Amino acid sequence: MTPLQQRWLNRKGLHALIAAVLLAVVVWAFMRSEFNLVNLRESGPNILEFLTRLVPPDWSVTELVIKATIETLTIALCGTFIAVIVSLPLGFLAASNITPAWISFPVKTILGFIRSIPIIVIAVLFVAAVGLGPFPGVLAVALHSIGMLAKFYAEEFETADKDIVQAVKGTGASWLQTLQYGLFTQSKPQIVAFTIYRLEMNFRDATVLGIVGAGGIGTYILMYTQSFQYDRVAVLLVVIGVVVFLLDQISFWVRKWVG
Repeated sequence: MTPLQQRWLNRKGLHALIAAVLLAVVVWAFMRSEFNLVNLRESGPNILEFLTRLVPPDWSVTELVIKATIETLTIALCGTFIAVIVSLPLGFLAASNITPAWISFPVKTILGFIRSIPIIVIAVLFVAAVGLGPFPGVLAVALHSIGMLAKFYAEEFETADKDIVQAVKGTGASWLQTLQYGLFTQSKPQIVAFTIYRLEMNFRDATVLGIVGAGGIGTYILMYTQSFQYDRVAVLLVVIGVVVFLLDQISFWVRKWVG
């Protein structure tokens, strides 16, 4: 057996070992989660009963739900805007091909810590700090988004073509001009895509922040489910579905325009 064949076999064996370990972890996770298809099948009547309670929807609350949905959308928009403004410089600082390790590593560590905090916990913190209403929701969405967007931006900056960056720098451009024309211009399509995707996620996240008093449609989700008014919950689901669909269509056209 040639050395090349031996290396190929060793690599194949390593891949097989990794696959076996991953499969074992997945099986363990299913066992720990008490996943049971029999229970799922037997729960069919309960699921059907719940769905029948959703119809017919109580359209009398449509105006109220639309107002709450608009508030939720404004929370998502404002929070995302703040996050973008803060995440862009943080993304530059966290990119290892732009800043030295003594800067990029601490920034990445802080961003990782922010991402580790559930948005509900952040919302509770801001509700306690600034009171009830949409304002703490905006702050919670913004802070939670910064951890993710800055990470995405940094990773996109790190994959930029170095030759283009060096070419721009060779023209005598300043450091900021190099970042703008040599780095940001390359990364702009993906940055826009990440940002729009995050906006969609933020709207979904904002729909539940009202549960802890941070404004938006979550307040009515909690109120109607606790009072078993599932016909009104159906209206919530319809309106949320329509807004998510519209956001998806808008994001598609924006990505197409930017790309």
